[in-house]
Amino acid sequence: MKFISTHDFQPAHAWDARDLGEVDGVTVRAHWTDQPYRWHVNDGAEVFGVLQGAVDMHWRDTDGAEHIQRLGPGEFCFAEAGDAHVAHPCGAALVLVVERKGSV
Repeated sequence: MKFISTHDFQPAHAWDARDLGEVDGVTVRAHWTDQPYRWHVNDGAEVFGVLQGAVDMHWRDTDGAEHIQRLGPGEFCFAEAGDAHVAHPCGAALVLVVERKGSV
């Protein structure tokens, strides 16, 4: 049994992570950021949730149209494999990301 707190997490830079665990090749990580990530497409599904702060999740439809959804604490996004997306924090944010190990 392992218990982990993010209260004392001292990140060195945006998108720094605290590894919480791994389940059957899937990583569970807490990321701190105050900067946007980058547009990317995961090779597998991803669960993205906001623990603290707020994040604007940008995504593109198959026709290239861009959309934005603001996520606050306790709100999550499920991205399917192949979904183009990028997270833009609104100030500092702590997020939970569950995805295939080694995914971008």
